[in-house]
Amino acid sequence: MTDNGVVRRCLVLLFILAAACSASAQPGSGSEQRFPDVVAVKVRASGPNLFDFDVTISSRYDAPQRYADGFRVYTPGNEVLGERKLLHDHQNEQPFTRDLYAVMIPQAVKTVLVQARDQKFGYGGKVVTVKLPGR
Repeated sequence: MTDNGVVRRCLVLLFILAAACSASAQPGSGSEQRFPDVVAVKVRASGPNLFDFDVTISSRYDAPQRYADGFRVYTPGNEVLGERKLLHDHQNEQPFTRDLYAVMIPQAVKTVLVQARDQKFGYGGKVVTVKLPGR
């Protein structure tokens, strides 16, 4: 194979790689953020088997048309223990923190997970695992 043939093949490969990289970086429905992320959770005991949660959520896409509309606290076995509904967007408050008080958690449960919900796509995004204080 001549030097020109090698160069030509290398250029073709470079073109293919550049096209593939460019296509994967294009914004569109495939790269749309579908879920809000839980970025921090503070938990404190508030009574026998009762816990209060302060949950910080980030949803960069939040707007009146679509927003993070809730979060839940659940066990590693997927039993939902508490849920907070959010009734409006937080477009000008990112990330934002909301509370959920008096969540009853069985004594045997040592850790819980916290996950946020998107108005359109449901639950998803970054989940935070929290060890319950005193357990």
